[in-house]
Amino acid sequence: MIRLRYFASLRETLGRGDEQLELPEEVNDVSSLTRWLQSRGKVWECALSDSRLHVAINQEVVKPDTPVSDGDEVAWFPPVTGG
Repeated sequence: MIRLRYFASLRETLGRGDEQLELPEEVNDVSSLTRWLQSRGKVWECALSDSRLHVAINQEVVKPDTPVSDGDEVAWFPPVTGG
């Protein structure tokens, strides 16, 4: 089981801030997890296709090829802007 978290505009777009899921067999890294979530439908595909999104595993920003394991917390968030 992994915990997925969605922040800022992603939370608004997807209609949820977090969820817990069993990892499908074919999901072994951030990239495959993202693709699997995008297969949920057009909203998911659009929301998670932004190349500016950051992904963190257990509160550490990671790259798309970083492995994902049971027990991980995976979070997606848009780049932080300030003024």
